[in-house]
Amino acid sequence: MAGVVVVGAGLCGLSAALLLAGDGHQVTVLERDPAPPPVAAEAAWSGWDRRGVPQFRQLHLLAPRWRQIIDRELPPVAAALEAAGGLRVNPLRGAPDSMTGGWRDGDERFELLTGRRPVVEAAVAEVARRTPGVEVRRGVTVAGLRTGELSGDGIPHVTGVRTAAGEDLDADLVVDASGRRSPLPGWLSALGGRAPVEEVEERGFAYYGRHFRSADGSIPPLLGGVLQHYDSVGTVTAPGDNGTWGVGIVASAADAALRPLRDPRTWARALAAFPLVAHWGDAEPLDDAPSVMASIEDRRRRFVVDGRPVATGVVAVGDSWACTNPSLGRGAALGLVHVVALRDLLRAVPLEDHLGFALAFDQATDTTVGPWYRATVTFDRHRLAEIHAQIEGVAYRPDDPAWAHAKALERGAMADPEVLRGLARVLSVQETPEEALARPGMLDAVLAAGAGWEDDVAPGPSRAELVEIVGG
Repeated sequence: MAGVVVVGAGLCGLSAALLLAGDGHQVTVLERDPAPPPVAAEAAWSGWDRRGVPQFRQLHLLAPRWRQIIDRELPPVAAALEAAGGLRVNPLRGAPDSMTGGWRDGDERFELLTGRRPVVEAAVAEVARRTPGVEVRRGVTVAGLRTGELSGDGIPHVTGVRTAAGEDLDADLVVDASGRRSPLPGWLSALGGRAPVEEVEERGFAYYGRHFRSADGSIPPLLGGVLQHYDSVGTVTAPGDNGTWGVGIVASAADAALRPLRDPRTWARALAAFPLVAHWGDAEPLDDAPSVMASIEDRRRRFVVDGRPVATGVVAVGDSWACTNPSLGRGAALGLVHVVALRDLLRAVPLEDHLGFALAFDQATDTTVGPWYRATVTFDRHRLAEIHAQIEGVAYRPDDPAWAHAKALERGAMADPEVLRGLARVLSVQETPEEALARPGMLDAVLAAGAGWEDDVAPGPSRAELVEIVGG
């Protein structure tokens, strides 16, 4: 069994620790934020200081793929989250039969188990605290990687980490789960090997979000998808825990006319103009003003360059490997898919085969989560361009069948139960758009049910009306 150091005690890092410890590995998790997680849900929400996670109190949703893996691989986490008030909900149960065609065998796959990010992370941390083989050390900053001599082909092999306090920790494998701000590229450059290749696309989305609590512990009904697209903006509704939820308005970060959405009264006026989501704002707010997150980039790092790993003995998972637009709600689920792939690879390829393991993990990454990164980048590129076209008052008609298919899939889901489930498999991170449309007969059904999407007018304010409301 291996000795593993995991850098970062967020959802991805803790999940990796639990999965690897379940196979008998000894795992030490190093987290730079010193504050321990509170046990009570409200204490986690209001008082847990996690400065290293800028999105800690932003809108958060755990897709059904996350719940599926947790139920199968880490049932103690599911139990802990439910005990903390986490919510199990299936959007298809609340939808009218005229839209779904009635409940069907297999629809249980669309069930979510979700909560606000601090509450979810505290529940996972509590399971990690009592799991044999896992040690979580908080308030420990990793300063860099330790390595032996460069091999004959110039590839450094990582043998552990060095902390900012000067402590050396040995490891058979270092797992970087420190998130989108990961310092791993700098650590690798300091070893004298090649730098990883970064693919970066600036994504100019801005998120204006608020959280609410109901008086009776209920959650508002979904009158459409969790993510809905309107003229120059989108809306996000995220069920939470203990009768709480989040609501967000997604715009372009370059859209100066909508920056007054930072003001709570302006934000409330704007939300009230969207009839399918306005009721999500009719409750007690948990914050004084909208939280704002802007200009999130799509970025992927490749640690095998020209067929050679930049280093062995170290891997990056989750947002440390790739980060994308958070409004699609894929991050936690894909991070979990990624660490399951790591766990499975450790069962199949010995760590002593340094080169073979590094190459195999790169291949496993590209197979399991790579297609999701590429699909998200394609969607983000088109959606942001569509928003900018809507701001200018012109139609967005790119010469890309994939975008037309995506729009038809979205529209057709309202008219055809089979298309609805195709869209649900994509939104729940169970099938990529390409996989969903490759099912026999699905593309024909999408094109038939979604015909005329170009002329759709969403049930919300026009661009001019929204600007007037915000400028009110």
